[in-house]
Amino acid sequence: MAEKKTLGQEFRKGLLTENPVLRLVLGTCPTLATSTSMVNAIGMGISVTLVLLCSNIAISLLRKVIPSKVRIPAYIVIIASFVTIVQLLVKAFVPALDEALGVFLPLIVVNCILLGRAEAFAGKHKVLASAADGLGMGIGFTAAVFCMATIREFFGSGTLFSGADSLLGLFGITSFKGIDVFSHIPGIEPILIFVLAPGGFFTFGLLMACANRIAESKGKKKAELNGCDNCPMAAACALRSGEECEGKEAVEA
Repeated sequence: MAEKKTLGQEFRKGLLTENPVLRLVLGTCPTLATSTSMVNAIGMGISVTLVLLCSNIAISLLRKVIPSKVRIPAYIVIIASFVTIVQLLVKAFVPALDEALGVFLPLIVVNCILLGRAEAFAGKHKVLASAADGLGMGIGFTAAVFCMATIREFFGSGTLFSGADSLLGLFGITSFKGIDVFSHIPGIEPILIFVLAPGGFFTFGLLMACANRIAESKGKKKAELNGCDNCPMAAACALRSGEECEGKEAVEA
């Protein structure tokens, strides 16, 4: 029987050892798409964290009410409801960020991190544990995207926190628009590939390698890309379709 974890352990696991991006390799699409700017990364991270926290709490509260056969559609409806609320708040108070994130803000609904935590954790645990799990995973996602964005913006654009006034405007601070680092260093030009797709994959690979090395030093297995293995729904897909799934043996083991 698995050892019961404390709330602190449930929270901390999402920061590194089970980081949803660098260890579980989930949510890769929004990570790569929104990590070209530190401000965009913060906005996306906060949005995902809020939805994760609220949806985990709601699903945990309703876990004994939702019938097992319709739990996935129910989870999606709950997640979509919170995504809609967050999207409307962003549109109302930070329209520049809403425009920058574009379609990736409403696409939080299909972010596999949220459905994965709902299916693997919130639907089976109590409210406080689910809240700690959602908050930890959300902050872990935010940290991973922010680290990627810092590297990509610095080397790709030569700036840091470009467009910060779009977020700080909420607090009445509009004078700080970011730091143009390379303008103060003659002869150095930005490496544009870092803000393009290849630069995103390169940075992602570097950070994932670092996360693997740190996790291995703590006795954890390294993250690997093995088809269905990293999908939280691998077992369910195999059972419902009656077909073999690469991740089935790993889930049942």
